[in-house]
Amino acid sequence: MLFDWGDTLMRDIPGQSGPMMNWPVVQAMPGAAAALQLLSQRFTCHLATNARDSDEAEIRQALVRGRLDQYLTRIFCFKQLKVEKPAKAYYQQICVQLDCPGTQILMIGDNLHNDVLGALDAGLTACWLNLHHGENTHGVQQVENFDMLTSWLLSGLE
Repeated sequence: MLFDWGDTLMRDIPGQSGPMMNWPVVQAMPGAAAALQLLSQRFTCHLATNARDSDEAEIRQALVRGRLDQYLTRIFCFKQLKVEKPAKAYYQQICVQLDCPGTQILMIGDNLHNDVLGALDAGLTACWLNLHHGENTHGVQQVENFDMLTSWLLSGLE
């Protein structure tokens, strides 16, 4: 399972720049910690971000500050992959590094184009975390909050 970072797991605070680990305030998105706590017991959870200001270690430090780090195994970022979502190469490199076919990876993110349509185009499954109730003109799988996400994912396992 791959999660986007900015405005999916951690709030991207307007006006802040540079590595998130250095921001005066970092905030997990509402419901993110509880969802990751539950989901990480059943799935291996990773982070996939386009953030250009932070490398893996800096992202991990921001996650520590947001109390989400213990739930995420691997971090995939621009500085490591040298390509951004929605490029197929971005997702293909992750599949190779995880030694897992895309059909067995679920990408969850708030950006319909980069996180969801990009992942689907690369052969992954995807779910739009549609926090702002945007119009789902593509008919993709969507949830409106983390409670809905965990209910949807865990209901298929019971």
